Amino acid sequence: MEDIRIGIIGVGQIGKLHLEKYKKVPAAKIVALADIDAAEGKRVAERFNIPNVYTDFRKLLARDDIDAVDVALHNNFHAPVTVLALRAGKHVYCEKPMAGAYADAKAMMDEAAACQRKLSIQLFSLFTKQAKVAKRLIGAGKLGRIFHARSMGYRRRGRPFVDGYGTAMFVKKAVAAGGALYDMGVYHISQMVYLLGLPAVERIAGKVYQETDMDPARRAASGYDVEELATGFVRLAGGVTLDVIESWAIHLNKFGGSSIVGSRGGIRLDPFSFHCTEQDMDMDATFNIDAADWRWHQFDDNESAYDSSQHHWVAALQGKVELMPTAEAALETMLISEGIYLSDRLGREVTAEEVVAASQSTAGAV
Repeated sequence: MEDIRIGIIGVGQIGKLHLEKYKKVPAAKIVALADIDAAEGKRVAERFNIPNVYTDFRKLLARDDIDAVDVALHNNFHAPVTVLALRAGKHVYCEKPMAGAYADAKAMMDEAAACQRKLSIQLFSLFTKQAKVAKRLIGAGKLGRIFHARSMGYRRRGRPFVDGYGTAMFVKKAVAAGGALYDMGVYHISQMVYLLGLPAVERIAGKVYQETDMDPARRAASGYDVEELATGFVRLAGGVTLDVIESWAIHLNKFGGSSIVGSRGGIRLDPFSFHCTEQDMDMDATFNIDAADWRWHQFDDNESAYDSSQHHWVAALQGKVELMPTAEAALETMLISEGIYLSDRLGREVTAEEVVAASQSTAGAV
């Protein structure tokens, strides 16, 4: 298969992480980068041996030797840059969350379809060994009729900037659009809706909080105006429900991992366990996931295409595998997250239709 030539837009904290991941994907060739910080762009290009550097991402998009771009910018810039890249004829891999608002994420999906280009969102949680095992058990019918799932995310004190790491950009709505839900919740919610088979969202109830004490000077310097804890309850098609709790900061020890339950069995993802009843005996089981993963790699030439989100993205562009529905899962996650925000503001349960109608673009100017 031919190499995939990639241009990366944005080489801050996330962009550098993406570049480190691409080093593990032999067919990924980074041919150009763009960043508004000329000095940092030059430094990163030298570090990763990238031959072409721009401060204007439009010049990168104008190149005819780039197959795809990687958008690694702050949340509210995902949509405008992605749309321009698609219109320039590039396939797009975008950092999560899909955008700052559902309306912008939907515009990205629509543009990809109109331009007949592939769009994928960085959702590493769909490619974990635990998610692969869960998908196999669900596909084999081991859970029976699935009726409920739980999306769980935990940090004790892990708020960007105010708890000591990262920049204040992560805690400002004007740039990040949201807090714990958009930063980490996207991974857990998207993993659940993917494993559930992307059932349509019907109704959402939710509440968000910013209550835990923080350093006063950091609070003042940050302009912190996003949530640190989000809770939600989602009604999905087919009578399936999903509850959500996502924490950046909470005075509790670690939560149990996300879970899915059905009429015949249940699974917990972290640590992975399977629960069922056999011969009228309750059974709690674990699996040798590492050994299974090794075997799958020996028997399936394309198994490495699922080693990470970026392995998969490149393999899909090569035509080796069909692109997984990362964008569809990310879009549904945007709908749920924005539904939690809207429910919190209105103080009541909201319908999916209400969320779509109320969603307003947060896209930044580029």
